[in-house]
Amino acid sequence: MTTATMTVGAVIPVYNHAVPVVGVARALRAHGVPVLMVDDGSEPVCAAALDRLAAEDGIQLLRLPENQGKGGAVMAGLRHAASLGWTHALQIDADGQHDTTDVPAFIAQARQHPAHFICGCPLYDASVPKGRLYGRYATHIWVWINTLSMAVRDSMCGFRIYPLSPTIAVLDRSRIGRRMDFDVEIAVRLVWAGVPVINQPTRVRYPEDGVSHFRVLRDNVLISAMHTRLFFGMLWRAPRLLWRRWAA
Repeated sequence: MTTATMTVGAVIPVYNHAVPVVGVARALRAHGVPVLMVDDGSEPVCAAALDRLAAEDGIQLLRLPENQGKGGAVMAGLRHAASLGWTHALQIDADGQHDTTDVPAFIAQARQHPAHFICGCPLYDASVPKGRLYGRYATHIWVWINTLSMAVRDSMCGFRIYPLSPTIAVLDRSRIGRRMDFDVEIAVRLVWAGVPVINQPTRVRYPEDGVSHFRVLRDNVLISAMHTRLFFGMLWRAPRLLWRRWAA
């Protein structure tokens, strides 16, 4: 694939982020990036805001009839992006915590390394809740175990670029979590599939009025089950993963 044949568009999963998503989408358009918003069953106020936003140039809306969870929305968005002829999809959260001034750096990496998964590596400011910051390390450690590498520095960052062809191939042959477990699981499975990774530093802040859809009990249970499932998947892949690492 050459730079001339690449098309990078943004996929934004949206669930009741009526205000911040406007700034995120318009910031992406200011960088010349086409935008696909995926309405994951939002309430009427947010749905109406998305309808207005979709009337703007370069912004499209894919509406899911029922809430699928973040992972379900992203997967629907990735498949729709491929149908639009995009070769790469930039995933970014709708809540405004990611710094869109870093978008050119992500796209530059993707253009220089089109076969790579460009994964955001957060640089936090003082707004990050300490409990969430420290809690992430349990997942980091499990990801390093389940990939037998430190290829992915932070699998929970929702700011990343997928090469769509290998990513959709993974989606087609795997049953991947549809909620907050998605970001982690797809990262592990891309490593298993041999997709190389670039960890791109990016600034992250937590807005004081931010809305989080992370449900502590439900999502922690899903994430724990995912780590267990991936661990057993790693065991029979271990010889290949270790051989690949040695050869590299």
